[in-house]
Amino acid sequence: MSQIENITLKKKGHKGLQRLFFTLLCLGMLLPISIASAQKKGKSGGKKDSFVLVLDAGHGGKDTGAVGNGGREKDINLKVALATGEIIKERYPEVKVLYTRSDDTFIGLQQRANFANRNRANLFMSVHTNSAQSSSAAGTETYVLGLWRTEDNLRVAMKENESILLEDNYERTYQGFDPSSSESYIMFEMMQNVHQDKSIRLAQAVQSKLAKLPTSDRGVRQAGFLVIRETAMPSILIEVGFISNKQEAEFLLSRDGQNRLAQAIADGFASYYEAYNKSKAL
Repeated sequence: MSQIENITLKKKGHKGLQRLFFTLLCLGMLLPISIASAQKKGKSGGKKDSFVLVLDAGHGGKDTGAVGNGGREKDINLKVALATGEIIKERYPEVKVLYTRSDDTFIGLQQRANFANRNRANLFMSVHTNSAQSSSAAGTETYVLGLWRTEDNLRVAMKENESILLEDNYERTYQGFDPSSSESYIMFEMMQNVHQDKSIRLAQAVQSKLAKLPTSDRGVRQAGFLVIRETAMPSILIEVGFISNKQEAEFLLSRDGQNRLAQAIADGFASYYEAYNKSKAL
């Protein structure tokens, strides 16, 4: 290598070092600005984590749920749940609304709870349609997890929990739980639900709006529903009416009835959600 070539390479090396030094210097100057910008964004709140609501349309697919007066529970549940979600999304764009099912699909009760937990939902609301041996039974009611309290509450829970019999390996999934045995429900007496208070507040908010509809107000109740047993957030189960009651079935199967039910549920959510936002602002 000639002396001239050696000097040229040294100059190129010096220029490379100069570029590297200049780059590091710029990064050093910009880094504090970036950190300050991030800290400023953090103090101002930045982009808030979205509030996640999971709407669960009970039953579906091979599980029709209650049937009566020309209608099927699974269809009513889905239409009301989807309509509720649309109202909430339009009113509160910042709320992330998710559905356990958006079509006529069979989904196990445990899968529904797992879906809500996996998506870190803030609330879980399950929509169902009631049925009874007496055709005179009517009205809306909203449930939270707890003791069945009355034989009527136990009957409703047993009816809804029968869905697990259509699942593969349900004995293993639900650890031997028998939905038709009252003894299996004794476990709920010993369970500690850390979200009980919030669940009750949500249930009261929703039921207060449903009570304004032209049907009986059956109030807020407690029962051992499997679908809300495994959810890690405030959860409720709504019975929008009795398909076994001819007059009420007409309301449940009509578009107007489904929209009014959806509006009532959405209004109940709104009451809870706005109170939730106020409490966070304090």
